[in-house]
Amino acid sequence: MPFSRRTLLAGLTALALGFTTPAWAEAPPMPPSSIVSTNGIKLKVYEAGSGPAVVLLHGFPGLAYTWRHQIPALVAAGYRVIVPDLRGYGASDAPADVEAYDITSLTGDLVGLLDHLKVREAVFMGHDWGGLLAWQMALLHRERVAGVVSLNTPHVPHWGLWLHPDIVRPALAKGETFVADPKVDPIDQMRKVYSRDMYVLMFQDGDKADEAMNAAPRATIRSAYRKDLMRSSEWGKLPEFVVNMEYYGKPIPAELPGKDVLNADELDVYEHNFSRTGFTPAINWYRNISRAWKAGLGVDQNVRVPALMITAEHDVVLRPSMTEGMRDHVPDLETHVIPEAWHWTPEEKPDDVNRLAIDWLQRRYPAR
Repeated sequence: MPFSRRTLLAGLTALALGFTTPAWAEAPPMPPSSIVSTNGIKLKVYEAGSGPAVVLLHGFPGLAYTWRHQIPALVAAGYRVIVPDLRGYGASDAPADVEAYDITSLTGDLVGLLDHLKVREAVFMGHDWGGLLAWQMALLHRERVAGVVSLNTPHVPHWGLWLHPDIVRPALAKGETFVADPKVDPIDQMRKVYSRDMYVLMFQDGDKADEAMNAAPRATIRSAYRKDLMRSSEWGKLPEFVVNMEYYGKPIPAELPGKDVLNADELDVYEHNFSRTGFTPAINWYRNISRAWKAGLGVDQNVRVPALMITAEHDVVLRPSMTEGMRDHVPDLETHVIPEAWHWTPEEKPDDVNRLAIDWLQRRYPAR
């Protein structure tokens, strides 16, 4: 998923709005947590409230803490909120083997979590990679999924997210065309479209990105969590290395573009966790894309539960336009665009996210 917009940080400082220290609201505290044994590992899980279950799935590089603004709002609306640090993150187990982060394991963790908590089915609400995971839960474990709420991440069948025409088109040479083939490994196809330093491909080829990120966790997170950057309409006009999403292996400038999403205390939480775990376990999710694609070849790619899709107007990779045509594979779909939002919607625009999600939940899965 889009990580740091590092190309912007290294080469497009002229487009920056300048660093501004905002007047931050105090972040709400996290609810009590417990350690849950599931699927052969242990997850740290926060839980609060009662009523219909909503499981919140963070993205890359996130934490259960990502949802600190959503948890109290959902509890107040009458929902039981379950929020894990996902496999490889935070205080949850982080197996060493790359293969331990395949989609069977990631979804199996959530099935085991529901079993442990004696929850028959839940709405899965995810952001970024958490959105991908929520869609996969609906495909692979339909009987445990009441509905899906995805922030930013559309459902594109057969792991074709990074091959969607809207983000491939700017990376093609003039006059070139490309049509993705769901029967071909998406990583192989991405190698034909993008440069070798495109971030998903860089994650496949060695540990250069891991080393750079692990060397400076706080700077890595701060450079990632930006808002008030360029508008999505400007994206296709930028240099080749930008449209190829070459986010890594470049120095982080002293002055970052846009504005911080996180205040110093919030940044402390992220720094503490990623200083302990490093970023490699999280990157290993990307290193299983080919394996996930292969596992899903015989799986119906239609999401047969109600779904809410919330996009951000200026997310330049996970663009609102990518939801066009989604109803072909998600028939019961409602979509909304949050204006003046970039990628980190749960933390950038918590009030908008809470309003849209709770309105949909109360209509589709009312709290009793």
